[in-house]
Amino acid sequence: MTLQKLTLTTAAGLLALGASCSSMAAPLKADLAKSNVTIVFKQMNVPVEAKFKKFTSAIDFDSAQPASTKASVDIDIASLDLGDPEYNKEVLKKEWFNAAQFAKASFVASSIKASAGAPAGSKYDVSGKLTIKGKTTDVSFPLSVKKEGGAQVFDGSLPIKRLTYNIGEGEWKDTSMVADEITIKFHLVAN
Repeated sequence: MTLQKLTLTTAAGLLALGASCSSMAAPLKADLAKSNVTIVFKQMNVPVEAKFKKFTSAIDFDSAQPASTKASVDIDIASLDLGDPEYNKEVLKKEWFNAAQFAKASFVASSIKASAGAPAGSKYDVSGKLTIKGKTTDVSFPLSVKKEGGAQVFDGSLPIKRLTYNIGEGEWKDTSMVADEITIKFHLVAN
C-alpha cells in the first residue's frame, strides 16, 4: 500500500468515526440558572404561582431518535417557594407535601414520540411515571424542544390533581379553598 493510499484510508476512517460519534446523543447538562420548575394553582379562585428552587435533571436526547430518549427530573420539595416564609413552612407539613418523609418528587420518562403533524424535531408527546408524596402514577404531556445557540430548550406543562397524590389531607381535601387542579410547568435549558 502506498503512503497516499494509507493516508486516504486513514482520513476516510477518521471521517467515518467522527460522523458516527457526532450522531450519538450525549447526556445534556441543565443550566440551572436559566431553567425553572414551577407550579400554578388556584387558592380561593386566585391564581398562585410557586417555584421549586432546587431540582436536578438527567436528559439524554437525540431528535433523530426520540424513542431512545432517557429523561428524569428530581425535585427537592423543601425548596418550594410560595413567596412567603409562613406558607413555605405550611406546605412542607404532613397534610400537604410531608417533606420530612417524602423529600423528593420525581418524573421518569418511559416514552417520547414525535407529535403528529408538528414540524420535525419541535414537538413531542411524553409519557412516564410521576411520583409525589410516595404515590406514583402514569402521566402524559406535550413537550416542545427548540435550539437556542448551543443549548436545547425543553418546555412543557403537566396538569395533575393534587388529591391524587394526597396533597392536602384532612380539612384541606376541600377544594373550595385550594383547587384540586395544579399545573407543573418546566423550562429546562440544557447543553
